[in-house]
Amino acid sequence: MRGATRVNLSKGKGDRLFGVVVVLGALAYANAALNLQVGFLTDPVGSKTFPLLVAGVCLICGLVMVLKPDPDPKFPSGATWGLMAVAVLTLVAYAYMLKPLGFLLPTTVAAAILSYLIEPRAKFAALAGIGLSIGLFVLFRFVLGLGLVGLPRGL
Repeated sequence: MRGATRVNLSKGKGDRLFGVVVVLGALAYANAALNLQVGFLTDPVGSKTFPLLVAGVCLICGLVMVLKPDPDPKFPSGATWGLMAVAVLTLVAYAYMLKPLGFLLPTTVAAAILSYLIEPRAKFAALAGIGLSIGLFVLFRFVLGLGLVGLPRGL
């Protein structure tokens, strides 16, 4: 057929495979969220809402990767892999530091580090970390009514 575009399914195999993994992970995550036991004292938003929102976004992203993969993917260089490793380690440390240090301090540090990884300007990264931690704390604590602890309990 003249003029018809032919779709090469072999291109974008990696994206499609990863998209399927993301879709399956999102469905499993949504299932786990739906099976959460709701206790007597819950947050106003509810314990299922946020995980279901995350699952929904992941599901959409996975479907986009399956249906419209990148035809010519460029894999990151070694330096980029190093930056991604720093980002992952930052997020893991952030998760462990939230409870003992409260919300504001770990969020400030993590947001500043991640901001610096995106754009290596120290002053901007520090201001972004401070602004994000305060803004998110106000949003979660006062707008959504979540029971966040701002600073360590000893202070």
